[in-house]
Amino acid sequence: MMQRLPQEEALSRRIAFLKQVPLFAALADQDLAALVGDFRLREYGKDEIIFHQGDYGRELYVVVSGKVRIFKTSPAGYETSINIFADGNVVGEFSVIDDRPRSATAKAIDACVLLSMTQERFLQHMRDVPDLALAVARLLAGKVRWTAAYAETIAQFDAAGRLLHVLLSYNEQFGREVEPGRRYVLDLALNQTDLASLVGARREWVNRILRDWQRRGLIEYDAGQIVILDLPAVVEERDSRIEANSGEAAW
Repeated sequence: MMQRLPQEEALSRRIAFLKQVPLFAALADQDLAALVGDFRLREYGKDEIIFHQGDYGRELYVVVSGKVRIFKTSPAGYETSINIFADGNVVGEFSVIDDRPRSATAKAIDACVLLSMTQERFLQHMRDVPDLALAVARLLAGKVRWTAAYAETIAQFDAAGRLLHVLLSYNEQFGREVEPGRRYVLDLALNQTDLASLVGARREWVNRILRDWQRRGLIEYDAGQIVILDLPAVVEERDSRIEANSGEAAW
C-alpha cells in the first residue's frame, strides 16, 4: 500500500475541515480542492480587530478556532453587539458580495485562527461552482431569518428577557452540558460591558440583574463564564418577560 505524500495528507485534512463548514458541506471534493488553494491561514490575538466598520471588505473569513464578536459603533462611540461566531462560521461575506463598506466591526474575543479568501477569488468560485452560489444564498437567507428573529425579541421582551433569550440561543450553539437538561457552562469570554451591548443596556444594569439571577439560582457569572444553573427555570423567566401587547387599541 502506497503511503500518501505530505502534500496529499494536508490537502485531505483541509478538505475534511471545509466539509464541516456549512457553507461548503455540499460541494464536491474537486470543488473543495480548488477552494483550499485560495485560502490563507490568519491568526489573531485576544481583542484584536479583524476588520473595522466602514472598511471596504476585500476578504471573506472562516473561523477555524476561537470566537469572533461582531458589533456596530454609534457616532457617539457606543457599541452594540450583533452576533458571536465560532468554529465553522463565515464572517465578512456581505461586503465581499455587495462591494460596499463593512457594516460592522469584527473583533477576536479570544485567540482566533481564521481562513481568509480574497473577494476576487471567492466571487470567481461562485461563478464557477453553482452549488457554492446556492450555498451562499442559503447562508444569507439564514442570517436574514436570524435578524428577523432578533427583531422579534426586541418587540416582545424587555431588556432582561432579551438578554436571557440571547444567552439561551448561544447556549444552544456553544454551551457545555454539565447536568443534562439543567446545568450548562457557556464560556463566551464577554465582560459585563459586552453583555450590556447585546441588548442596548448599561453595564451597571447588567451587574444588578446578574446578581439577582445568581441569588435566585438561575445564572452565575464569573470573568466571562456564564453558568446556567437551572435551564427550565431560565426559560420560564425568559418567557415571563414577554411584554403584553395584546388587547385592542383605542380609537
